[in-house]
Amino acid sequence: MDEQRFVVTDGIWARVEPHLPGKKSDSGVTGKDNRMFLEAVLWRVRTGLPWRDLPPEFGNWNSVFRRFRRWAKGGVFERLFREIRGEPDFEYALIDGTIVQAHQKASGAKGGTHAQAIGRSRGGLTTKIVALVDALGNLFNLVLLPGQAHDLKGVAPLIEDVAFDALLADKAFDADWLLAELDVRGASAVIPPKANRKIKRNYDRHAYKWRHLVENFFAKIKEFRAIATRYEKTACSYTANWHLVATILAAK
Repeated sequence: MDEQRFVVTDGIWARVEPHLPGKKSDSGVTGKDNRMFLEAVLWRVRTGLPWRDLPPEFGNWNSVFRRFRRWAKGGVFERLFREIRGEPDFEYALIDGTIVQAHQKASGAKGGTHAQAIGRSRGGLTTKIVALVDALGNLFNLVLLPGQAHDLKGVAPLIEDVAFDALLADKAFDADWLLAELDVRGASAVIPPKANRKIKRNYDRHAYKWRHLVENFFAKIKEFRAIATRYEKTACSYTANWHLVATILAAK
């Protein structure tokens, strides 16, 4: 088998394996070939190719797909990510949004596209991802929104019950309610004021230079084609892609 297909090194596997369902210590049916299953999903996310094109050495494509859907709906990928990410360094928290194109095959899920965080804008079907990363540039959490939604709509669920010393964000996040929330928390707002602000609020320009860390995270995770373009019909499955790849990045 072509070794270049593989992403899960022995070191990564040693970290993630204890947190996967179906371990020998678990009651009930044990998981079969968890490592190969993760490799299969990562191959598909890395290439962006249809599930039907999964190389036969990974097993029956439909079996892999159905297992992926079970794990996604069951929150397995999210729980795995939360275990592996560890304790964040929240000297700074950084927040930003990015937009990805949704392939035409991503439409058609039950509830309509809007319910699955797919919106319609000039560029066609799009999804917006708003992410919160720590001072080291590691993902802490994310939310999906329809592409035309404002980045600010993703802020409240991301910072709820999260303690940090300062929040770094671009001027799109310069909103009175957010500034007031940060003031109540005693957290610094490292957010440039919008051009239409009558009073130009001071902010830590030196600290603001670190905002590139969240942009770097987006650039790295978008090296996986099924992240950079959305092919999944459901928000659940697309979010699972993000959680799995973020887990691999955190486990390296």
